[in-house]
Amino acid sequence: MARDPLPKLDPDALSDLDNQRLEIPPELPVMAIENIVIYPYMIAPIIVADDRSKRLVDDVLGGNRIIGLFTRREEQEGYTGFEQLFSSGTAGVILKMLRMPDGTMRVLVHGMSRIQITEPLAETPYLRARVEEIHERVFGDTETQAMIKSAQHLVRSIVELSSLPEDFAVAAMSLSDPGKLADLVASNLSLKIPEQQEILELADTKRRLARVLDHLGHEIELLRLGDKIQDRVRTAIDKSQREYMLREQLKAIRHELGETEEGDSEISQMRRDFADESAYPEHVRRAAERELSRLEGMSSNSAEYTVSRTYLDWLHTLPWERSTDDHLDIRRAKRILDEDHCGLERIKERILEYLAVLKLKANMRGPILCFVGPPGVGKTSLGRSIARALGRQFHRFSLGGLHDEAEIRGHRRTYIGAMPGRIIKALRTCDSNNPVVMLDEIDKVSSDFRGDPASALLEVLDPEQNHTFTDNYLDLPFDLSRVMFITTANMLDTVAPPLRDRMEVLSLSGYTPQEKREIARLHLVPKQIEANGLRRSQIAFTSATLDRIIEEWTRESGVRNLERQIGTVCRKVARTVATRGGAKRRVRVEPTQIARLLGKPQFDRTESFEARHPGVAVGLAWTPHGGELLAVEVSKMPGTGKLSLTGQLGDVMKESAQAAMTHLRANAKRLGIADDAFKDSDIHIHVPEGAIPKDGPSAGITIATALASLMRGQRLRPKLAMTGEITLKGSVLPVGGIKAKVLAAHRAGIHTVLLPSRNRRDLTDIPKDVRDQIEFRFVSRMSDVLRHALPGE
Repeated sequence: MARDPLPKLDPDALSDLDNQRLEIPPELPVMAIENIVIYPYMIAPIIVADDRSKRLVDDVLGGNRIIGLFTRREEQEGYTGFEQLFSSGTAGVILKMLRMPDGTMRVLVHGMSRIQITEPLAETPYLRARVEEIHERVFGDTETQAMIKSAQHLVRSIVELSSLPEDFAVAAMSLSDPGKLADLVASNLSLKIPEQQEILELADTKRRLARVLDHLGHEIELLRLGDKIQDRVRTAIDKSQREYMLREQLKAIRHELGETEEGDSEISQMRRDFADESAYPEHVRRAAERELSRLEGMSSNSAEYTVSRTYLDWLHTLPWERSTDDHLDIRRAKRILDEDHCGLERIKERILEYLAVLKLKANMRGPILCFVGPPGVGKTSLGRSIARALGRQFHRFSLGGLHDEAEIRGHRRTYIGAMPGRIIKALRTCDSNNPVVMLDEIDKVSSDFRGDPASALLEVLDPEQNHTFTDNYLDLPFDLSRVMFITTANMLDTVAPPLRDRMEVLSLSGYTPQEKREIARLHLVPKQIEANGLRRSQIAFTSATLDRIIEEWTRESGVRNLERQIGTVCRKVARTVATRGGAKRRVRVEPTQIARLLGKPQFDRTESFEARHPGVAVGLAWTPHGGELLAVEVSKMPGTGKLSLTGQLGDVMKESAQAAMTHLRANAKRLGIADDAFKDSDIHIHVPEGAIPKDGPSAGITIATALASLMRGQRLRPKLAMTGEITLKGSVLPVGGIKAKVLAAHRAGIHTVLLPSRNRRDLTDIPKDVRDQIEFRFVSRMSDVLRHALPGE
């Protein structure tokens, strides 16, 4: 219901209705009204728009025309039932009804007496209830008479100060009943609905009049204050202050009229929002209140106004206390991780462990994980999968080439164009304080005169500190302890040790051919079919086809190049389909067709990494891109005992070669090498692919074995590779990157791998199918290496 903007009061109604009092039935139809409270003896027009109220009006017009008028609560919206209405209202009679062209009704109602709902009876076809009349308690003592005189005097003053009609004062002066006088005044003052309802519910006429006197006094103060402001603005005008004073006058007028400028309205709304204790911590509310007070005193045309307003917008929109609900179903999380990624069991177990602990301890701090591995093994996609399994928001940004500390901590507000850092921006984008945030390429962070971003990350990635992370722009602590940070790197050598110490490092060494085939079948092939405009009914890859692509075109740790090759095949088939105007049958890509589609193979699957000649040994190396096979060649020639090293070797690798040479010469007789093998001979050690820098100690036993093979004139056993560091005394020391090296050996068809004995524990990281296809032999002395490497030992 809506009230038509017509006069609230017919003064003659006060006596007419009293003389013709109607009896109130015990059951009444109930009409819900909005934005107005109807008092007894009050005549008001109401616009009826909803179907239920129209039905009510039509039904009562044929009877006694008496209905219950109950005001709807302001905060309630939607369907109107008894729970949306105040329990006290007014019984009224419909005087007139007029149907409007737009389908609505205009109803003129006359208030009769106060009533309250004692029992709801029905909600269809309209509201009906059992009601009880509220009887007033009337006082006629001296104090009440004095209150009546005071109210009449105040009404006269308000009429003189405002634009209220003179009839209002005349009607008030003619009343001697305190209850009727209070109702008359309340219906003519601009009171809020709860204040009007409070007066309606007061059956004690003395208390009701006292409450109205309070409102009259407040209204008088506002009107007098308005006059003072008007006088002050009027008398203070001069030429230099004209524009400023006109703005002040306009602001004062709007305030007295209950209107606000758009900026003032937004500030008021923001102040109400910041008052919510469940959405903002105490220190944020205090800072926001200070800034809002400063903003109210600024001109909207000043530069400082924009800076302050932007700062408040950041405080207002950040998720200080908002978070998403975690999906704590461990079986579901495991299913999602298995669907998205093949292998990677250790990382999946770590995520499931975190989820299990979170289920038992809700306030657990988020872990800081670091995924280290070659390109294309799925580090970034694994972060998205983790976020999906946890039911959290996901945000990723790259740290590659980042060299400004302010990118992490933000700029101070004193700078022009200052903004928060990327961490705070990520939280605002996710709109939750517990997302999964991935910091990609953390090993490629650099520093210059603007600061060291790695140092700023120390606080972000430290669970003991990040619950009070302070961005320079906000200058307020923000709790990052619930954020799950995931970093990625190709190698840890360039990551600062303090930063590395704060992260839990999980290695992704690469995939086996079987895992690559499954990844291609489940993920890469469907993705490329869709990306190239094909349908699954138009193209199919056999397992043998995928195996051939993996072995002859993509010998890598990850699957990025494999996806490119599958995409190439899909584009070739798409061209065929487009040329023929649509495929009539499904194209089945067979292994024999791959060479025609992709060109000549990049790797020979029949290539044997064997030492075909004495003086040649195959080693295993680790690179940021995964494991690699490393051939070592040794030759000798007449000379003076000089040692030459070529192949762009680093200092550590050169020292390993010298150590291997020294050990063999010192133990030549015991190792089966002729005494004069090194006499009058120069030794040349070369590692092929000289354009690629090589370094590290893990080629020590490979170089020593190649030297022994040359000196003894024996070839090494076929399909054998090795890795390990050698000492001057012939001990074999453990090395790193075992999983990546073994996977490289498996890709190359190696059958036997020699590993340091102390690396035996690293075999648990290697997939079982790879362990079953390779024979591992563990060595602790150089003599053990030669016994396994040379035939007849």
